[in-house]
Formats: sequence, structure tokens, C-alpha cells
Amino acid sequence: MNFSTEQIFLIVAAMLAGIGLYGLLISRNLIKIVVALQIMTKGALLALVMAGSIRNQVSLGQSMALMVIIADTIVAVIGLALAVQVRRHVGTLDIKSLTSLRR
Repeated sequence: MNFSTEQIFLIVAAMLAGIGLYGLLISRNLIKIVVALQIMTKGALLALVMAGSIRNQVSLGQSMALMVIIADTIVAVIGLALAVQVRRHVGTLDIKSLTSLRR
């Protein structure tokens, strides 16, 4: 079975998205959740760039990927800052123990 380069990259993108989703489903640590979201986003970025390449609009795919990188970086920084504050306030990063924050 011979795969083209585009097919290989799209398979890798789907695998990255799947690994990130798996990490989101099994992780209870806030930092691990942020890392899993980053892995999912990298799969989406790869798919965007390859979709632009397949449609012969490489610059459009790359510009969309750049916008996603910027937004993803902002989300990661805010998520990690919130994780640090939760760790200081509660003493743990476990999601199950964060139910004590409810009133």
C-alpha cells in the first residue's frame, strides 16, 4: 500500500489529535490537560497546513496556522497561570480535589 505525502501528514495529524484527546480523557492533572490540548492543537495545525497544500493555497493554510498558534499560545499561558494559582490556593493540581472550591 503506497501512501502519498499528503495522506501521511493527514494520518499523523489525526494521530496527534487522537493522542491529545486521549490525554484529555485520562488526565486529572491541570498541567497535563494543558499539554494534551497543545498536542491536539498541533494535530489541527498540521491538518490546516496540509489542507492548504492539497488545495494549492499554501499561504492561506500557513496564515490560518499562524493565527491558531497565536491563539493557542495565549490559551496555554492563561491555563498555566491559572494552574499555578490553583496550586497556590488549593495545594494540588488534581481536578477531583478542586470540588472543594464550590460553596
